[in-house]
Amino acid sequence: MKARASSDAATTYTSAMFDATPNPPIQEPFHPPWSLRNPNVQAILGTKRPAKRIWRRRGLELDPISSDHVLDCGDGVRLTGRHTPATGPARGLVVLIHGWEGFHDSNYLYSIACVLHRAGYASFRLNRRDHANSYALNEGMFHSARMAEVLGGIRAIQALDAARPLSVIGFSLGGNFALRVGLQGPAAGVHPALCIGVSPVLVPGHTLIGIDQGTALFQRYFLKKWRETMDRKSAAWPGRYDFSRHKRMDNFTEITRAFVEDYTEFSTLDEYLGHYTLTVPMLTDSPTPLALMTAHDDTVIPIADFEGLSARGSVVAFDASPHGGHCGFIRNWRMESWAETRIQGLLESTR
Repeated sequence: MKARASSDAATTYTSAMFDATPNPPIQEPFHPPWSLRNPNVQAILGTKRPAKRIWRRRGLELDPISSDHVLDCGDGVRLTGRHTPATGPARGLVVLIHGWEGFHDSNYLYSIACVLHRAGYASFRLNRRDHANSYALNEGMFHSARMAEVLGGIRAIQALDAARPLSVIGFSLGGNFALRVGLQGPAAGVHPALCIGVSPVLVPGHTLIGIDQGTALFQRYFLKKWRETMDRKSAAWPGRYDFSRHKRMDNFTEITRAFVEDYTEFSTLDEYLGHYTLTVPMLTDSPTPLALMTAHDDTVIPIADFEGLSARGSVVAFDASPHGGHCGFIRNWRMESWAETRIQGLLESTR
C-alpha cells in the first residue's frame, strides 16, 4: 500500500508497490531476426531510425501539441526541454533524458514520447546543459557530475504538470542520470515511482575504454561530436575556453582527462568518474524502484559491469538480452522497438 503523509507531500514509492513480482513479465523476450542481430546495426537503427516519419504514418505528430520550456534549476542554472501533455487525465508524468550529445528530438526520445502519449502519459523531454544548442545558456560546460541541476530541473517540471506518479527514463549516459535520480532524488525532494535506465552507463571508465577500443566507427563519431561541442561552446563564450590542445587528441579517454583537469572542479579523471560510477549494491539499496535493460553485445557498455545484478531489492526488473547492441532493441524491419514495449509494461506495473 502507498502511504501519503499529507496532500502536499510527495508519495514515497518502494519496490513493494509493483503489481508483479520482481522482473514483471513481458510479452516476449527480445529475439530479433538474424538480419538484425549485428550489434552495430542495432545501435545505428536505434538512434537513426526516422521516428517522426514513422509516427506520422501511424497518425501521430507531437510537435503541434508540445511546448518548449526554459527551466529554472536553481543556482542560476537553466535547462531546456519539451513538454507533451496527455490527452485527457494523465496516467502519470514521465521525464525522458537523452544520451550524450542527444537532445529532445533525438529519434529514440521522440519515439518513446509517442508511445507514452498513445498510452495516456504526459512526458517532458529534458535537455541537459549544452545540449539542444543551449551552449549560451550557462557559462560552465556540461559534465556528467552535474546532478544537482538535473534534480532541480525535474522539480521545475513537476510544477508544470502535477500528474502522478512521476517516472524517469534515460538512455545510455541519460540512463545513468535516470538511475541517479532514483538514488539521489528523494533527498532532494524528487520522489519517482520508477526510474528506468536503457543501456545505462554504470562504470564510466569502462565506457571510455569501450569507445576507444571498440568499433572505429563509434570512436570517430564520439570524437567528432566532442570536437563540435568544444567549437560551439567556445563560440558562445568568446575568450572563456581554449580547446586547442584537446582537439589535437585522438583518444576519447585522454580528451576527457584533459577536459576534467582544465575545466572542472575535479583534480583527476578518476575522481570525476567516481562521482557517477554506479555499483550493484547502490542499485539494489536504492530508495526508489529501479529497472535496467542492457545487451550482452553492447560494444560501449561492457556486460561485465552488470555482474551480480538481478531483480532483487529495489531493482524491480533487470533485462540482459543476448542481442540489442547499444540502445538498439529493434525487433523487426518495421523499426518497432522491444525496449519501448518493455518500458510501457514497467510503467503499468506501478500502482
